[in-house]
Amino acid sequence: MALWGKKKNRDTDPETRENKKKTGLLKRLWHKVRNIDWKDPVTRWKALFVALIGSVVIFGGGYGVISFTNSPSFCANCHEMAPEVSTFTASAHSEITCVQCHIKPGFVNMMTHKVISLKEVYHHVMGIPEQIVQTEHEAVSDENCLQCHSKNRLVTASKDLIVNHKGHIEEGVPCISCHSGVAHAKIAARGINTEEVRSHWTEDVAQQMMEQKYLAPNMGTCIDCHDKVNNGEKPWKDVAYLVPPNPEHLEEAEKEETKETKNAVKHEAGTEEEAAEAVKAHDEKTQALILEAVGKQTKDVKLSMACETCHQRVKVPENHRVENWNGNHGGTALQELDTCVDCHQDSKWFRDIPKEDLVSMLKMAEVEEENKEHKYTANINVVREQSRINKFCSACHGERPESHVESEVWLTAHADKAKTPETKAECLVCHDREEPKPDSTDVQAPTDVYCQYCHRTGFKDDVKK
Repeated sequence: MALWGKKKNRDTDPETRENKKKTGLLKRLWHKVRNIDWKDPVTRWKALFVALIGSVVIFGGGYGVISFTNSPSFCANCHEMAPEVSTFTASAHSEITCVQCHIKPGFVNMMTHKVISLKEVYHHVMGIPEQIVQTEHEAVSDENCLQCHSKNRLVTASKDLIVNHKGHIEEGVPCISCHSGVAHAKIAARGINTEEVRSHWTEDVAQQMMEQKYLAPNMGTCIDCHDKVNNGEKPWKDVAYLVPPNPEHLEEAEKEETKETKNAVKHEAGTEEEAAEAVKAHDEKTQALILEAVGKQTKDVKLSMACETCHQRVKVPENHRVENWNGNHGGTALQELDTCVDCHQDSKWFRDIPKEDLVSMLKMAEVEEENKEHKYTANINVVREQSRINKFCSACHGERPESHVESEVWLTAHADKAKTPETKAECLVCHDREEPKPDSTDVQAPTDVYCQYCHRTGFKDDVKK
């Protein structure tokens, strides 16, 4: 007995053989459906049973596919996702699924994302991108964060920072403007998830790369945004401010720039001068922000940049409160430089993260592991170098000391101030002995005044740096 009626003998029935020759498969199926007796209760029950089984297969299979593609194990199937998956596994968010962050809540958003994600399958088959980067259209939404986190928190988990999360959210500041590194330690911005280093990513490597300074917002994140607000801007309105630049977009921009300038004559000296001016302007701005952050604002600001405004535990150390600390802290810096740079380091004051080399970092980690018992010992050369390259130090060390009085007087009177190796070493904190070479990789002094500009015949008691 067939499902919809009596089964005919296809081999003996001449009518069936004739129809089989003359009609196609789809037409025969349509005839069968059209000839079904829907008034028959048994037929209706059979149709209901088939529909039920079909629904179970379709929706059950669809749910299974969606559940599988939502799991971190699915993402781990593609080797290009190794950096992202391993860092996610090592993060505090490892107990949730990828989609709980990367897809907005709701079935429509889920299905829309599945369709859009087909392009990732295309790239996986046709050519894997050099670097996996979260694009502007896929930035993590506040809706995802607020599924688990309360916006009413006023302090951080460490109870150090005073942060009005609700005020930030109501102002429109997205969560990822501060917390972009919480799951993947900003590996895209650091440039350590590219094709050439993906084979190096293991669970151990991920643990090494998940440093706290990349998981939590650094000082520069807060300062950069607050400074822009004080200048009347709302930088978070531009999604590009929140996510790393897409390498593909940068390549396209470079191509366009090449098209526009391929026939133009470039002046190398002018380009270098412009680059030098840009670096100088960046350094000056950084130093100005640092001075504001230690409470030395010279203008009215909407958001205070002083440390005590946000920090509860980080206070000015007692030894900094002595009279004339600004002029007498050199001895302390010499003896306790390692303690000084815990707070006074550039990386805490910059929002932008420099590109890194994963292979070199792994080698350095091995060396650091071998030398982890090494402790800082007083070294004037190390202090001198730090005072030059550390923007926090050079903010003041780059200025002319009050003791130098007028230039014409100081030029003929400073010999008595540089008679011993110790006093000469103090001079070399700011001044180079020989003329700095433009292409030199050595640390250069914060001033362009060097000793041999005048002392061209040498010195009686040379003190080498």
